[in-house]
Amino acid sequence: QVQLVESGGGLVQAGGSLRLSCAASGRAFSSYRMGWFRQAPGKEREFVAAMRWSGGSTYYGDSVKGRFTISRDNAKNTVYLQMNSLKPEDTAVYYCAGRRSVDMVATATGYDYWGRGTQVTVSL
Repeated sequence: QVQLVESGGGLVQAGGSLRLSCAASGRAFSSYRMGWFRQAPGKEREFVAAMRWSGGSTYYGDSVKGRFTISRDNAKNTVYLQMNSLKPEDTAVYYCAGRRSVDMVATATGYDYWGRGTQVTVSL
């Protein structure tokens, strides 16, 4: 059974940084695509970043390009989201997601597995 567990959220001032982690377990993920999404109160779930577990190109939502970086550590079975230059509008619950295919999809419905999320709050 696939499990994705996020950690690393918290409260940070605008301009600060956080690194989110997503610990993956339950199977080999080499043929998966991993993604990060976020959801603010009253808004739809928004694509943040994605990459193939095996490496290669990374993709980002327009609102986070140049500030966020997705990466993974195969030895630790963990995917990361480094978030720099945080803004109050980045405040949301951040979710890790896994897709049972390597082709790129930026919609939440395209992902098969989800973590429970971690709250990120950016204050002025």
